[in-house]
Amino acid sequence: MAHWAIESALLWGLASGLAWGAAAFVDEWDGRRRWDGLLGWLGERVWWLPVAVAAAGVLMTAVTPVWRYRVHRWEVSADVVYTRTGWFSREWLLVPVSRIQTVDTEQGWIERLLGLATIEINTASHAGSSEVAGLPADVAARLAEQLAHRAHDLRDDAT
Repeated sequence: MAHWAIESALLWGLASGLAWGAAAFVDEWDGRRRWDGLLGWLGERVWWLPVAVAAAGVLMTAVTPVWRYRVHRWEVSADVVYTRTGWFSREWLLVPVSRIQTVDTEQGWIERLLGLATIEINTASHAGSSEVAGLPADVAARLAEQLAHRAHDLRDDAT
């Protein structure tokens, strides 16, 4: 969950910084040339934008990790990798181990700082590909190796 919280905080921090910059630009522009009507009304209240973006960022940074943790699930059985994702509409994906072509382990810089990794399970079909994020790095490496060996063994049995 810390990984998702840090990602959300960085994204909303960037959005908030851009909103502050936009508000400063509009305020400076409005100071040189007064706008009338709706633009004048917006120019007078331009500093509400960064405050609203920052408030939304705080709320989303608090809610996003908890929600994602409650929704995202994965399970590996002897012959299927099961993942569930989604915020409002849920997606359940069952990937047969015999159809797995590659299993990749990835680490972004935030994941490296936290000792986490993501495994990406690829099949010939884009729709059949899946990923499991937020695993401890040693678990991800071990799971990727086991899935690759199991997929190899099952493919050999199938042909």
